[in-house]
Amino acid sequence: MKITIVGTGYVGLVTGTCFAEMGIQVTCVDIDKKKLAMLQDGNIPIHEPGLSDLLVRNIAAKRIAFSSNLADSLGESDMVFIAVGTPPNEDGSADLSHVIAVAREIGEKLKSYVVVVDKSTVPVGTADMVSLEISKQLKKRSMKIPFDVVSNPEFLKEGAAIKDFMSPDRIIIGASNDKVRSKMAELYAPFSRKHDKIQFMGVRDAEMTKYAANGMLATKISFMNEIAVLCEKYGVDVENVRKGIGSDPRIGYSFMYPGAGYGGSCFPKDIRALVSMASAEGIEPYIFKAVEARNQEQKLLLMEKITGHLGEDLSAKKIAVWGLAFKPETDDVREASALVMIRALLVRGASISAFDPEAIQTAKLELGDLADEVDFVEEMYSVLEEADVLLVMTEWKQFRQPDFRLIAGKLKSKLIFDGRNIYAPSVVHKHGLGYVGVGRTSFSTIDEGE
Repeated sequence: MKITIVGTGYVGLVTGTCFAEMGIQVTCVDIDKKKLAMLQDGNIPIHEPGLSDLLVRNIAAKRIAFSSNLADSLGESDMVFIAVGTPPNEDGSADLSHVIAVAREIGEKLKSYVVVVDKSTVPVGTADMVSLEISKQLKKRSMKIPFDVVSNPEFLKEGAAIKDFMSPDRIIIGASNDKVRSKMAELYAPFSRKHDKIQFMGVRDAEMTKYAANGMLATKISFMNEIAVLCEKYGVDVENVRKGIGSDPRIGYSFMYPGAGYGGSCFPKDIRALVSMASAEGIEPYIFKAVEARNQEQKLLLMEKITGHLGEDLSAKKIAVWGLAFKPETDDVREASALVMIRALLVRGASISAFDPEAIQTAKLELGDLADEVDFVEEMYSVLEEADVLLVMTEWKQFRQPDFRLIAGKLKSKLIFDGRNIYAPSVVHKHGLGYVGVGRTSFSTIDEGE
């Protein structure tokens, strides 16, 4: 089987590489020729564990190639995947211009039957729009070439995308007829050998499933964060509450960790898209709006705690920051809570030094001119030099068991602000450090821990 992947961003690159690993002949198409040359040499522009080695192996085996010419690969492909970006518009709705542009080009260059697969996260009804655009272009050419449009949303976690793709929990396929269902089942057979993971449903059902999944996960995070705010007011340790409710199998432990809010390219965008989709149909999206509002407030929750300990004027203070990426095992800083905090701290005059094992360069690009005001350091303990406090914003493994004695010896105010609740306060206190977490107000000072 031969397939074409249009778009070599996060989803397209992981999808193409993993299909190639299973012996499928893959051509990845993009308009960025400089990026294509880099990929053909085995270099990837993102940090995703295991992806680089997998890509290099499949390039050497000639199972994956890169091209800027869709027409060439389209004529030889059984399927073409649309995996381009769908950034949010100002009103929160998904920008489908790149998706429709690909559909237009498919219609302009299609010569024989093909299955068009929507892999990008797109609102309900997008497959119909793709089908309409292809048909429109075929009509202009006075051509009657059959094709099918399928919805096959991705469920990849950044930092674990290879594992998620190769050993999926489920494979959602929205298809309209048995012919295309059979083709998709053949494509995904290597990923579903132990038991049938494929779930066939209607095209619109599949489109909504992706949004519903991310909406539920974001809701769990915001729910737990709101519980954490309550815990602080009532003198309750939210970690005990989390463990207590997580032990209920109906609730579970996943996505129930309180902290400084979620970020990344999916949850924020998809929640806003759900708000937009509901509003467009005259439905008041009470839950989705609340999820978004809590998340925005949560990102600045630690600012109140920092100013509560150091004062409103931070011009004479230096804050050391561990973690810039929105989550560990990625260099993605889109809507990262760390950058929200850094911007707010700079406004208050603070000096900032920051460390992240992977995301320094992407953070610099995201911050723009503000990056010149941050001292980015390449070693996690060097960032503590002359710092008043430590702010932990990403739960990288190397931060989980740090040298607390070394930290205590460097921090002037001997305080750790833990935006991800990764430390046990009692352990921190043993080394003469104060601890401030999320939903853990009883551990806010050194004296209270002694």
